[in-house]
Amino acid sequence: MKVAIVKLAHGQDLPLPHYATPGSAGLDLLAATDREIELKPGARMAVPTGIAIELPLGAEAQIRPRSGMALNHGITCLNSPGTIDSDYRGEIKAILINHSDTAFKITRGMKIAQMVIARHEQAELVEVEVLSESERGAGGFGSTGMKVSKESSRA
Repeated sequence: MKVAIVKLAHGQDLPLPHYATPGSAGLDLLAATDREIELKPGARMAVPTGIAIELPLGAEAQIRPRSGMALNHGITCLNSPGTIDSDYRGEIKAILINHSDTAFKITRGMKIAQMVIARHEQAELVEVEVLSESERGAGGFGSTGMKVSKESSRA
């Protein structure tokens, strides 16, 4: 799938998002800040990336956290994954939050998030009176337990 991308004025000197390895699902997004940003503990902010994209109809971009930043620094994306719709043409920003107890410095060109581009469908909702039965039924949060049962591990 081809995706049109524009470098915005404040991102001209930064490389385009790229896949770090041939097996990477996400493109690395870079901070297009004009100064060093200190993200204090508990604080959140939308960090600019200096790019805008044009996705084909039927595609979306998901903005996701970087696992190393989450594990090592407590920095993650607040609305994860954040969805970029195919009709959005504005700058892509990563909404970062600091869950640690120390301030985190974001510098220009730093890898701050990743963007996964995927196809999707729009569902046609069909109103019915009753839903079909299932083994789980209406069991919600935690209803399948925390451990694998002997029956399911034999399958």
